[in-house]
Amino acid sequence: MIGTHDRRPAARAERVFAWSLGAVLVVGLFATAWVGVRGGLAVAHLASARQTLQTAEANWDDPPTIAAALDAAQHDTSAAHALTSDPVWSWAELLPWIGPQLRALAVSSAALDTAVSEGLAPLSSAASALSGDALRPREGAFDTAVIASLEPEAGAAATHLRAAADELSSVDTAPLLGPLRDGVTRARELVGSAATASDALHRATLLLPRMLGADGQRSYLVLFQNNAEWRSLGGIVGAVAQVDTQDGRFALVDQASTSDFPIETEPVVDLPGEVRDLFDTRPARYIQNVTQVPDFTLGAPIAREMWQRLRGRTVDGVVTLDPVALGYVLKATGPVTLPTGDQLTSDNAVPLLLQEVYRRYPDPARQDEFFRAATAAVFSALAEGRADPELLLAALSEAGSEGRLMLWSADADEQAVLDGTTLQGTLPHDATDQTTFGVYLNDGTGSKMDSYLHPSVDVAWCGQGSAVLSVTLRNDAPDPASLPSYVTGGGEYGVPVGEALTGVYVVLPVEGRLEGYASTSDGIPPGFAGGTLEGRPVLKWSVQLAPGEQAHLDVRVSASWTPHLAAVVTPTISSPSIGHGAAGCGSS
Repeated sequence: MIGTHDRRPAARAERVFAWSLGAVLVVGLFATAWVGVRGGLAVAHLASARQTLQTAEANWDDPPTIAAALDAAQHDTSAAHALTSDPVWSWAELLPWIGPQLRALAVSSAALDTAVSEGLAPLSSAASALSGDALRPREGAFDTAVIASLEPEAGAAATHLRAAADELSSVDTAPLLGPLRDGVTRARELVGSAATASDALHRATLLLPRMLGADGQRSYLVLFQNNAEWRSLGGIVGAVAQVDTQDGRFALVDQASTSDFPIETEPVVDLPGEVRDLFDTRPARYIQNVTQVPDFTLGAPIAREMWQRLRGRTVDGVVTLDPVALGYVLKATGPVTLPTGDQLTSDNAVPLLLQEVYRRYPDPARQDEFFRAATAAVFSALAEGRADPELLLAALSEAGSEGRLMLWSADADEQAVLDGTTLQGTLPHDATDQTTFGVYLNDGTGSKMDSYLHPSVDVAWCGQGSAVLSVTLRNDAPDPASLPSYVTGGGEYGVPVGEALTGVYVVLPVEGRLEGYASTSDGIPPGFAGGTLEGRPVLKWSVQLAPGEQAHLDVRVSASWTPHLAAVVTPTISSPSIGHGAAGCGSS
C-alpha cells in the first residue's frame, strides 16, 4: 500500500506536466499560425499600397486620381498596421531570429501608415494648391496670401513624414531576410523622398510670401554664374541684376556687368584665415570670385557689400543661378525672343550663352549686352505669368538639388529656414547614414575653356572605415586655332593656348583623415597643396591638360563607416558623373 501511495503524486505530476506541455504547444502553434496568417496579410496589404502609390506618382498632375489612390493606400497601410500591432505579435517580436523580422514588419507598417494618413494626404493637397493658380500671377502679382495659407498643411506633412522616415531609419536591416530587407529599403526611399519634398514645400510656404514682398518692399541681388570658367560653386559671376519685389510683384530694376565693378585693393569684408590660405583675398576683392569659396553664406554677403559700394543700395538677399538653371526655367516659360532676333530656349540656353556668344562677339562689352538682354527677357516672361506653375516648381527644384540655384538672406530668421538645404550652398555635412566628400573645381587659366572640360567622380568603401574618392578630368576641346582668344585665354596668364589649368579642391568628410593619394596625368605632372575649411582637411590638386588629355586622382581617407558614401561636386555645364565603384581601392 505504501508503494502505491507513493506513485500517485508522481503520476499526477507527470499528467500535469503533459497537460502543461500540451497547452504550451497548442498556444505556440496558435501563436505561430496567428502571426503567420496576419503577417502574410500585412505583407499583401503593403504590396498593394506600394502599387497604389506608384500609380499616384505616375499621375502627380491629376489631383482626383491622386486623392483616390491615397484613400486606397491608406486603407491598406491601416490594415497592415492593425495586423502587426496586437499583443500576440508584440510577444513574438521577443523571440530569437524571427523576432527582428516581425519587429521590422511592424515598424514599417506603422511608419507607412503614418506617412500615408498624416503626411502624404496633406502634402498632396498643399502641393496641388501651390502648383496651381497660387504660382500664376494675376494682373502682374502673385497671391502671397494663398501661398502663406498653405503653411499649416505643409508643416504638418513635413513633421509626420520626417517622423515616419526616422522610424524606418531605426530598423536594423542586418538580420533581415532578403525580401524583407528589400521591402524596408524601398519603404525608406519612398518615405525619405516624400519627407524631403514636404520639407522643401514647407520652407517655400514660409519664405515665398516674404520674398515676394508681402510685408513690404524687398530687394535682391541676382548673380549669374558662368560655367565656362569654373569656380567652386559653379562659375565666375558674369553679370548681376537687382530685382525688387512688393505685394507679390517683382521688377528688374538694375543690371551691371562684372567690368563695372572695381578691383578692390583690400578685401571688402574680413575673410577667415583658412580661406585666405587657400584662396588668398581674391574672393573679397573681385566680384567674379565671390563664388570661389564653396560656401555661399560667405560669398553672398561679399557680393552684397560690393553692390552697395557700386550702386549705393543695400539689398535684402542674394540669389545665384547659372545658364543650365536658366534653361530649366525656360522649360516653364517657353522660348523668349532677344533683341538680336535669337530665340532663347531650354535647348539652346547653354550653348548660346556659354559658347556661341564668344564666337559671335569678340568684344566683352557686346557679350555683356547679350547676357543682359537674355536676363531681361526671361524675367519679363516670369513677370507676365507665362511660366507653367508645375513646370516652374520642377525647374526650381531641379536647379536647387543640383546646386545651380542658391539663396542667402540678410534676415537671420529667414536664413535659418534654409538651414540644411542645398539652397544655402555650404560645405556638405555628414549624416548618421552618409559620409560625404566635397569636390570643387576652379579655373586657373583665365579663359572660358571649362565648357570643354569633363569631370567625373567615383566614391567607394574599400573595407570598413576606409573610403576612396576618384576624380577624372578630361579636356575635349577642339583645335585651339578654331576658338576665339577670349575663350582660350590667349596665353595671357602663362597657360599655353588651348590648354586648361584647373585647381581641384577635395574637402574631406567631417570626421575623415587623409591616408594617402595618387595621381596620373597625360599632361604636366600635377601639383599638390593643402589647407583646411571649417577645420576639415582640404587637398588641392592642380592639373594642366591640353586638348585630348586627361588626368586621374585617387584619395584615400579613413572615416567611420556609414551605409552611404557620396560626393558634392561643382555644378558644370553637364552634371558631373558621380559613380559608386571600387576602381580606386588598390591605387591610393
